[in-house]
Amino acid sequence: MARYEENQLWQEFEPQQVKPVIEFLDYLAQQKNYSSLTIENYQRQLIKLLQFTKENALQNWAQVKPIHIRQLSAKHHRLGASAKTIALLLSAGRRFFEYLVFQERLQSNPAKGVKAPKIPKNLPKTVAVDQLSALLSGIDTSEEIGVRDLAIAELFYSSGLRLAELVRLNLDDLDINQATARILGKGRKERIVPVGRIALRTIKQWLNIRHIWLSGQADQALFITRQKNRLTPRSIQKRMEYWGKVVGLNGRLHPHKFRHSCATHILESSGDLRAVQELLGHANLSTTQIYTHLDFQQLAKVYDSAHPRAKK
Repeated sequence: MARYEENQLWQEFEPQQVKPVIEFLDYLAQQKNYSSLTIENYQRQLIKLLQFTKENALQNWAQVKPIHIRQLSAKHHRLGASAKTIALLLSAGRRFFEYLVFQERLQSNPAKGVKAPKIPKNLPKTVAVDQLSALLSGIDTSEEIGVRDLAIAELFYSSGLRLAELVRLNLDDLDINQATARILGKGRKERIVPVGRIALRTIKQWLNIRHIWLSGQADQALFITRQKNRLTPRSIQKRMEYWGKVVGLNGRLHPHKFRHSCATHILESSGDLRAVQELLGHANLSTTQIYTHLDFQQLAKVYDSAHPRAKK
C-alpha cells in the first residue's frame, strides 16, 4: 500500500476519506491483477471524486448520495469534459462504492443507476485489403531491420494483436509447429491465437536475424533492437508510421489499425462474431459488435452503388 500512501496528492484530503481509496487501489493491484496504467487511471478519477466531496463538505463516504453523483457528473459536463471522460469518472466511482458495499462499509452504492452522458460511437479505422497488401509488399526486406518490421506487421494483421500484447511476446510464447501464439491480454488473461502461414514464414526469417543480433546472449523478447533490448511500444509505432509513409498509405498507420483491419476482414468473410471475439480477446461480445457496424457500412456502400432503386 505504500506506493499510494506516499502520493502527495492525498495530503489535501481527510485521512478517513483517503484510506478506503488507497485500500481499493491496492485491491485492484493485488487481487484483481490490474495493470499499473489501469490503476493510475482509477486513481486519477477517484481524486476527482475526493475533490468533489471536499468542496461539498461531505466528511465520510456514507454521506454521498445519488444526487451528489449526479451533481458530480453535471459539474464536469459544465467544465467541458467529454462524455467518455465523465463515463470513466462515474465508472471508477461505481466500482469504488461497490467495493465499500462489499466491505460492509456502506449499505448501498450511490453511483448505481446514475447514467453517464451517451458516448457517440466512433467506428474503428481500418485499412482496405488492397492497401494492406500494398503496405506489406512495400516493406523493404533487403535490410535486416526491414525483415523484423515485416514480421511485426504480418503478425499484427494475422492475429489481431494489441500493441502491448505484441511488445510482451516472448520467444517461448510462439509455437511454430502448431502455428499459434500465447498472448497475455488485458487483465493478464491468456489466450491462444492462430498465426497465419505468411506471418509464420516472415517470423522464421526474422528469428534467423534475431539470433545474429543477440550474438549468443540469452533474451526472451521476440522482437528486439540492434542494441539487444526489447522493442518499446513507441519504437513500434514509429516504425509502422514510417512504412505507412514510405508506401504512401492514406492517413497515419497506427498498429491498432492492423487489429481493426484483421477483425473487419475476417468478419466480412465469415460473419462469425464469436470467433472474432475469441481472436481479439474481448471479454464482452458487445465490444466486438462494433465491427458489425463497419460491415454494415460496407453493405450500405455496395447497396448505394449497385441497387437500381437506391438513388435516382
